[in-house]
Amino acid sequence: MSAARPPEGARTAAREREGTPMSVGTLGPGSADCRWYFEDLQPGDRHRSGGRTVTEADVVNFAGLSGDFHALHMDEIFAAATPHGRRIAHGMLIVSMTAGLVARLPIMRSIEQTTLGLLNVSCGFLKPTFIGDTIRVELVVKEKTLSRKGDRGTVVMQRVVHNQRGDVVIDGLWTLMIQCREPAAGNHLLIINS
Repeated sequence: MSAARPPEGARTAAREREGTPMSVGTLGPGSADCRWYFEDLQPGDRHRSGGRTVTEADVVNFAGLSGDFHALHMDEIFAAATPHGRRIAHGMLIVSMTAGLVARLPIMRSIEQTTLGLLNVSCGFLKPTFIGDTIRVELVVKEKTLSRKGDRGTVVMQRVVHNQRGDVVIDGLWTLMIQCREPAAGNHLLIINS
């Protein structure tokens, strides 16, 4: 069963509680009875995740899963002689952790049932992430474009990953295809930027 768009007050209150779980039964994002559509996402909306510390086990397990045993990630002696001075986490491990942190945000739970697919991911790796670093993600809705059919649209979300020192370690754009609540009449192409 699909709920109607939550009142603006609920959306604003939800934005103020960014990164914190909301209780079931509220009309804010992430509640069990709240489903958001393309129309509900607005350029400029911001959400922040909680933190996650990168551990030795994370790096070793990711190496085993991916097959990426590069010396920069696995060999302390080798890594000590690099400009980093120590081992660094895999960039794709941090991207994967970013996906997990963002998936727990109320806004992402609210679009879970209306997301039709992930179309594109583009990431810039700006600084290394070390074992022991704690990362957090800021998600910003950057742009949305209604499809020509009018029954769905693309939404571009920026994901900026910060470490505990406030350094930006990854800046990425993720493009999702999101279902519309009601198809627009006629052929439309609407682009909205933040």
